[in-house]
Amino acid sequence: MTLDLPGGSSGFPLGANPSFSDVLRGAGQFPPAPQGGGDAGVPVTAQATTILGLRFADGIVMAGDRRATEGYSIADERIEKVFSADEHSAIAIAGTAGQAVEIVRLFQTELEHYEKVEGDRLSLEGKANRLAMMIRQNFGYALQGLIVVPLFGGFDLRRNAGRLFRYDVTGGRWEEFDYHATGSGGQHAKSTLKMRWRPELARADAVAAAVEALHDASQEDVATGGIDTIRGIYPTVKTITAAGVEDIAPEDLRAAFEGIVAERQERGSRD
Repeated sequence: MTLDLPGGSSGFPLGANPSFSDVLRGAGQFPPAPQGGGDAGVPVTAQATTILGLRFADGIVMAGDRRATEGYSIADERIEKVFSADEHSAIAIAGTAGQAVEIVRLFQTELEHYEKVEGDRLSLEGKANRLAMMIRQNFGYALQGLIVVPLFGGFDLRRNAGRLFRYDVTGGRWEEFDYHATGSGGQHAKSTLKMRWRPELARADAVAAAVEALHDASQEDVATGGIDTIRGIYPTVKTITAAGVEDIAPEDLRAAFEGIVAERQERGSRD
């Protein structure tokens, strides 16, 4: 007996496991996490650095700089750290880049698999809990130095509001009601968000606050990539609203950055 799903899909047996991770594990395709602690013998790997999220009037803004580092060297100046999880949620990654991207891909597949098996989507709360479980499963790797600490945000269609979640390395999950930043430049970015954030921010103001926070972090943290207008390197910035996930265009990011520079120059001329 099969379960017919919306859109004409079928073929899943009734009672099929909605967790793609469990399916992989049951098939012996999910490698066990290494045991023990310490980072001895672990080679230097690319690290994704600063990411942030903040609420605005219509939803959530999530952003990340574009630099990845390997020790004291720059590994990549154009890495992507913010990904769509599904139509109404996004995930930003900090930590070991390769491990983080694999978790993102598995998380995206997990949400798609659940929808196909159950014929319905997980609630935003359910997605946040599922991601927490996946981070917890990575704890063995974290003990070896392969740490992944993401941010997750989305638009909750049931509450008609944007929501933002942060995690720790053990899979602990907390909801942030205003803003949050993490990664090597997270504290510097958070200081700027603290000054710029206010309730019911307009979309353009929220995007500008994200760009400014990442710019300020790049001035204080060598692992955070700055904005390069000559080479066209800008942060990855996405908004998540009732209409879905939307990428902010580079020209809009450039305009936001130029507005920040002009404001600071004007402020400096008055001082």
